[in-house]
Amino acid sequence: MSKRVLLVVTNVDHYEIDASHPTGLWLSELTHAYDIFAEHGFEQTIVSPAGGASPLEPRSLKFPNYDKSAKAWHEDPARMALLESTASPEQVDSADYDAIYFTGGHAVMFDFPGSTGLQQITREIFERGGVVGAVCHGYCGLRDTTLSDGSYLVAGRDLTGFSWREEVLARVDKLVPYNIEEDIKERGARYSKALLPFVSNAVVDGNLVTGQNPGSAKETATKVAALLEGH
Repeated sequence: MSKRVLLVVTNVDHYEIDASHPTGLWLSELTHAYDIFAEHGFEQTIVSPAGGASPLEPRSLKFPNYDKSAKAWHEDPARMALLESTASPEQVDSADYDAIYFTGGHAVMFDFPGSTGLQQITREIFERGGVVGAVCHGYCGLRDTTLSDGSYLVAGRDLTGFSWREEVLARVDKLVPYNIEEDIKERGARYSKALLPFVSNAVVDGNLVTGQNPGSAKETATKVAALLEGH
């Protein structure tokens, strides 16, 4: 039986504070994971908070983020079609999956935290020993997820994710709805980041795997795959 991974993407295409400022899925954060999981023979399903279309972050389609992996996906109609008809949480049975993997892009800050369906799926996979992964802003999907005992999933766990310093350097600190680095620490997470911004950094704590930024996508997915192969 091949392992099955649920990949989570956003449905949001603009910042709430400024609708003229587009955002969406950071494409390479999906494609790097998808490529690595495919190499391992894992079955993959793409889900989003509302189901349906997942728009792309325009900045992820420019150099240096628009790499070979992202370009190959963007130019493949069959792959792009996968982002037009993603599943909704209600259509997903967590028992069918060995891992859930949250992709990023600033858009996820708006629709990942409020999805009780995704929270339930994440809790069920995590509590039975499945792998929970997140890269960059993907950890916004873990911000409000609680375990069956009511505690936050991230409490007392080592993790990383897009840092406030990186928000400032990306010049979106005035557009984002909250400081996810601070929020995750307030929920008891042991947050850490690389000394330099935008370099690859992934942290593993048991069956929780997190990556700091778009440059961490390959490392994060590779560590998720290693855990799944070891199970």
